[in-house]
Amino acid sequence: MAWHSDIEQWANHIRQRNPFAARLVWDGRQVDFGAFETPLVTMYVREASALRYLLSPSLDGLGEAYVRGVFDVEGALDDVIDLAYALSGGGENKRFKAIAGYFRHSRKADRQAIQYHYDVSDAFYALWLDPEMVYSCAYFETGLESLEEAQLKKIDHILTKLKLAPGQSLLDIGCGWGGLVMRAAQRFGVRCLGITLSRNQYEAATRKVRAAGLQDRIEIRLQDYRDVNEQFDRIASVGMCEHVGIKGLPAYFRRINDMLYDDGMALNHGITMVNADSREAPFGAGRFMEKYVFPGGELPHVGEVLRTMQQGGLEVLDVESLRRHYAKTLAAWSRNFETNSEAIRLEVGEEKFRIWRVYLSGCAYAFRHDVVSIYQVLCHKAGRDADSLDWSRRYMYAK
Repeated sequence: MAWHSDIEQWANHIRQRNPFAARLVWDGRQVDFGAFETPLVTMYVREASALRYLLSPSLDGLGEAYVRGVFDVEGALDDVIDLAYALSGGGENKRFKAIAGYFRHSRKADRQAIQYHYDVSDAFYALWLDPEMVYSCAYFETGLESLEEAQLKKIDHILTKLKLAPGQSLLDIGCGWGGLVMRAAQRFGVRCLGITLSRNQYEAATRKVRAAGLQDRIEIRLQDYRDVNEQFDRIASVGMCEHVGIKGLPAYFRRINDMLYDDGMALNHGITMVNADSREAPFGAGRFMEKYVFPGGELPHVGEVLRTMQQGGLEVLDVESLRRHYAKTLAAWSRNFETNSEAIRLEVGEEKFRIWRVYLSGCAYAFRHDVVSIYQVLCHKAGRDADSLDWSRRYMYAK
């Protein structure tokens, strides 16, 4: 077949430009991408349609081919993702390239996007998250903590930064399964409102609040943040601004400003781009995420977060990078995912299994190698007297 010779030429091109301990197997044939005794990764071509993905490789194309099952891979996930980046980054050769959105945010579109991602099934998430099902970057104070310990430390780190005190009110925008509001009510004695657009999360968090007997201190609502009319002493936004859209950030932070009391504080915990000139992850990773994982998700640069906070009438008080922490968090999730792979396949089916396998391991790589980052940004209303500011960050680490 003609495509056999195309693959031979393509593999030779890879060997010359970016050799890798990988092997491609198809129709009883095999070709190696480098010199080695044993391949780290073996790719098995199942259909001839894999040709268009391989000869003009990109992360979204390779991911889609794997999701569709036109080829399979064997090898450690870290090595598989390394190979995907090596192929995609080396895919600029015009000879082989020749062979080969804009998302409008609204209440309805945002609700549909959230439900697509978070309403897969609670049983699915329980198979790879920590026992409290905290689905955001953990905080490894020493690097030796378990995932469960690090997630609790993350919540405490946020709540301590916000200087919570008994009797205050706290709004958690995008409250997930309720871990943050539960901890805030139990440890800090505050009154909490948690809002989400995910029906699964709303129902599960409501059950947890009832089971803990905290109905007098915690309310969970299935509600858009734009429809909240109350004001609060403290606001936490964890993993939420990625869903707002870059153009919507000034209005989002203005809405947070409106919901804060004059002496209130807010904290935004969100993923950001590293390249200040780009709004899309490189090599097609952003297109894969948009199509299969986070429809409508957009990542700003941290500079854009700070600028739009100011546009929203907020003064930035503190900025902390947690990139290393998210690389470790995602690696832990990915290990749990692999450990429970058969149960996950039974729960969500082969296609979703493959989508999330690529997503988790690919994101771990991206945070480890400074492709994307994540920041916690603490702020309050702009224009406050300087005497209201803390002299140091010491209070954030008080036990």
